[in-house]
Amino acid sequence: MKPITYNLSSSWSDVYDLNGDVRIHGISSTIFIASSQEDNSRSWTAKPYARKGDALAMERIKQLTIKHQAIDTIPPCDQKFTIPAIVFSNGGYVGNHYHAFTDVLSRLFSTSQRFNQTVVFLVTDKSPDWTSKYKRILDKLSKYDVYDIDKESKVLCFSRVIVGLEAHKDVIVDPWDIGHHSIRNFSEFLRSVYSLGRESLNRCRTCKTGPPRMLIICRRKSRRLMNKHAVANIARTLGFEVVLRQMVWNVSLVAQLVNSFDVMIGVHGAGLTNMVFLPENAVVVQIVPLGLDYIARTCFQMPAENMKLRYLDYKVTLNESSLFGNNSLDKTAKKGFDDFRSVYLDHQDVNIDLGRFKRTLLRALELVRT
Repeated sequence: MKPITYNLSSSWSDVYDLNGDVRIHGISSTIFIASSQEDNSRSWTAKPYARKGDALAMERIKQLTIKHQAIDTIPPCDQKFTIPAIVFSNGGYVGNHYHAFTDVLSRLFSTSQRFNQTVVFLVTDKSPDWTSKYKRILDKLSKYDVYDIDKESKVLCFSRVIVGLEAHKDVIVDPWDIGHHSIRNFSEFLRSVYSLGRESLNRCRTCKTGPPRMLIICRRKSRRLMNKHAVANIARTLGFEVVLRQMVWNVSLVAQLVNSFDVMIGVHGAGLTNMVFLPENAVVVQIVPLGLDYIARTCFQMPAENMKLRYLDYKVTLNESSLFGNNSLDKTAKKGFDDFRSVYLDHQDVNIDLGRFKRTLLRALELVRT
């Protein structure tokens, strides 16, 4: 087996697979591969985060050096492992719930499943809050403690180390990443992690009969649904039991909450990421603010359909958007993504046409009943 193989062809991430005598000195951000004298000059640099084309994100990622070095000149092992390791970053945008799944968790699932929990996670840019928030997922992927290698002064030695997580698209779960583990496997995995009772609308271990249940996700800042209570009232007249709720930090509570619903409605944003906890065949309704059609499709429509959820969207028109009357929209769209984000993502709320949205609610009701 070659001491190092790598895939640099993806536009999203670089992945290095190191084999042999691999020694990691985390505090110096160096990974040594013991080798013969003629290989000594070879080295690589890596930022193990699945968003390599995003300069802003990658500025927040620590750079690691991978290099061949003669065995008699590299630091000796302080701790030897008989199992493989995966190196990845907790930096970038992972403080955002959507990016936690797109950039790390789903990629880590696809990379680590082959090892059946017998793998060590070595994290750079480690955030204690992040690892605490997603601890139940991490514990189901590895039986071992997570190492903060930036603070690790010991030399950790392995026979195999994977640096980076494979990624090909900017979606919650990319079917091409999972290999022989399907997107549905990832959903099933999450249901197992959080002991969720509902596998699908038609298969439920703990459900009680009653009216279809609808969750309307409330946002605190931008892209707020300004007439959410009116939307809820219309849904109730159609026969839904409706709950309006902001998503909280505790993922276990959110997972249990979301899994109890048949329909989830939300304006485009990180809260919709929680559709990963819905039972199969549930309905997701994404309210798409002005100008966000492409982002909405790639972020949530495609993953929803791949997870065997029924997807509907409601596309906001100009007179339903708080951007109505802004005469510089065309110029903003041409300036670049930062300006686009500032206007369309960060400073847009919606007040939807209740008559038009009622048709979407009726379609959701029809889907739930079939």
